[in-house]
Amino acid sequence: MEKKPALDGRRKWRLVSPFAAHHVTLEAYRLERGPARLHWVNMSGNLFQEAAPASAAEWLTAHCDGGSRGNPGPSAYGAVIEDAHGREVARLSEFLGRQTNNFAEYAGLLAVLNWTLQHGHRRLRVVSDSELMVKQMKGLYKVASPALRPMWEDAKRLSRQLDAFEIRHTLRAGNQLADKLANDAMDRGMGKAASQQAGESASQQTGLKPQSAKSRRPAPGAPKQILDGYVKGGVVHLLEGELPDGVFVKVVRE
Repeated sequence: MEKKPALDGRRKWRLVSPFAAHHVTLEAYRLERGPARLHWVNMSGNLFQEAAPASAAEWLTAHCDGGSRGNPGPSAYGAVIEDAHGREVARLSEFLGRQTNNFAEYAGLLAVLNWTLQHGHRRLRVVSDSELMVKQMKGLYKVASPALRPMWEDAKRLSRQLDAFEIRHTLRAGNQLADKLANDAMDRGMGKAASQQAGESASQQTGLKPQSAKSRRPAPGAPKQILDGYVKGGVVHLLEGELPDGVFVKVVRE
């Protein structure tokens, strides 16, 4: 039986791929006679694995805010989303009808999470002036409200679909644009701007002058309607229902 030559030395080299953190280890056996022979020990990973697009790997920062006039009352959320370089990539807002302030805050968070996932982004940092929502999302506060619990569960589920998610609290001054978007959405939802434009348009099309105060007075014995509302900036905002332009109202302070 032929005797195999003995090894008189062994060296190892590690080759590191410039494309990824994978490596190949080689062992060289030098025999008593002849050139060195290479033996493949292991090889892991794909040297040509494609890296994730830079845009998907960048952090997005979303300033979101929710508000309610009356709590509960007419409510809406607003949000501004920026990329890693501070460039604005989206503005979100929606009127939610009669809801609480906390409901509107969670609605804004869910809108931001859904937008991020739908547009293929993987890292999101949320800035909110709702200390309650921030601490609930971090697990520091329990979610006792039956109305908020499903929204909190949806927000946790969506945030887990991201590669990275952070949420932090800021004072109201740090969310001014998001706050403005929420208030604009409330104004639109309450028909403030729409009613003004409709009145001006009708006057231009018909050429009719506005009715005099005397002609707009209710007829004697007409049924009275009681509506709840609040005053902001000298303007009465109704919580429910609506009144046609030009009717007389009596405001009673509670």
